[in-house]
Amino acid sequence: MSKKKSYYTLKDKKDWISFIKNMGNPKDKDSEIYNNNKKNGKTKIIDLHGFSLDEANKKVRDLVNFSFENNYKKILVITGKGLRSKKKIEKNPYLSNEMSLLRNSVPNFLKNNKELSNKIYKISEAEFKDGGKGAFYIFLKNLKDKL
Repeated sequence: MSKKKSYYTLKDKKDWISFIKNMGNPKDKDSEIYNNNKKNGKTKIIDLHGFSLDEANKKVRDLVNFSFENNYKKILVITGKGLRSKKKIEKNPYLSNEMSLLRNSVPNFLKNNKELSNKIYKISEAEFKDGGKGAFYIFLKNLKDKL
């Protein structure tokens, strides 16, 4: 088997280097959303991709407590849709009980935890622009209402 020859020229290489240098910094939509929300101080965001259920519940609990004490009104919780879960039923991966584990379990954890549920006004699915079915909002009560 012979080695594959490359058919690019020195000019191609120079053009490519020039293109990369002049490309600038591509926009990062996630940091843009985070920074916009951080500026107006109304929304906190947490991304739970890669966390176990226990870790995710702890992170959300801590964020709800922090946000409530600091008068934030809304938390965006990004769980993902669970479409790439590695824990699958052997015969049919589309019937996995583990898929969407965080998406379904974290809201239940919040509703069943009396301390947290007293701080929460409402939990609802996120808008499409914020993740749709792969995320949800936690709307918090006012701190003064709790006192």
